[in-house]
Amino acid sequence: MDGDAMVKPAAEPAAGEVLVQVRNLKKHFPILGGIFRRQVGAVKAVDGVTFDIRRGQTLGLVGESGSGKSTAGRVMLQLDPATEGTVHFDNIELTATKGEKMRRLRPRMQMVFQDPHASLNPRMTVASIVGEPLREHRAAKGSDKKDRIDELLSLVGLEPSHANRYPHEFSGGQRQRIGIARAIALSPDFIVCDEPIAALDVSIQSQIVNLLENLQNTLGLTYLFISHDLSMVRHIADTVAVMYLGKIMELAECDDLYNSPRHPYTRALLSAVPVPDPKVEAVRTRTILQGDIPSPADPPPGCPFNTRCPIAEERCSIEAPEWRELTPGQWVACHFAE
Repeated sequence: MDGDAMVKPAAEPAAGEVLVQVRNLKKHFPILGGIFRRQVGAVKAVDGVTFDIRRGQTLGLVGESGSGKSTAGRVMLQLDPATEGTVHFDNIELTATKGEKMRRLRPRMQMVFQDPHASLNPRMTVASIVGEPLREHRAAKGSDKKDRIDELLSLVGLEPSHANRYPHEFSGGQRQRIGIARAIALSPDFIVCDEPIAALDVSIQSQIVNLLENLQNTLGLTYLFISHDLSMVRHIADTVAVMYLGKIMELAECDDLYNSPRHPYTRALLSAVPVPDPKVEAVRTRTILQGDIPSPADPPPGCPFNTRCPIAEERCSIEAPEWRELTPGQWVACHFAE
């Protein structure tokens, strides 16, 4: 999958306008070496990804650790600058937006981080944490600010009376709720959820996903939901993009991808998800991938998945597969996807 192939537009879902449009997005981190610290290579964390997210919907971005999911989310919000490509948010090109204009856009784009413990300042009270965006962007003050903080805590299932407590006094799930309250404080349109349930107990994960869904329905939010947990992604996502070594391997509507995966990497990931029916679980075939994901500093030629692919042939190590639409709305980069 070369960069040119990835410039082709992603599939257009059936309804709703596009809020976020990503085209051929790349983020390469330079590798410096030698006495003069010159660039001798690059870590291709994100290497030409293209997709759309429609207003009010959720795109699930899945893949193994090291595939570039979190970096893609950060670059989309311009927390890290893009090396190449464009990100349009509500028809505004973020990659070309700087300074005060970007600052005015920040309230409309927020992020929920993976580790709720690390993302919350332990020296600030919950009221200070949730109220910080309101203070920074002068959205409310005085009694209006306090009322807004109480409202936000109630929205995420916390008691407003706990506003003067500190993060260490809460459980992991409660701390993530605080992070979500902070993210929605300025009534954003778009939120990047960067593995928001990965650091939580299994018993709490579904509660947080349900909370995100309820907030989406109530507030009209649009999500990029980054995760390696395919079972949770199926529960919340409208569209799913499967990422490997900085590139999108497959993109499809949620039901199409789970019921009829076309890329061998997608099939391998899905085969690792337990099935609740013991009879089905006992007889189904699992695809065990050999080895580890290659280094993004030295990706293999041809298809990036060819070193681990169970159906790879010589062609795969030479020729990058075309990014093509196999069926309406289902895009894949594989020579043998049929």
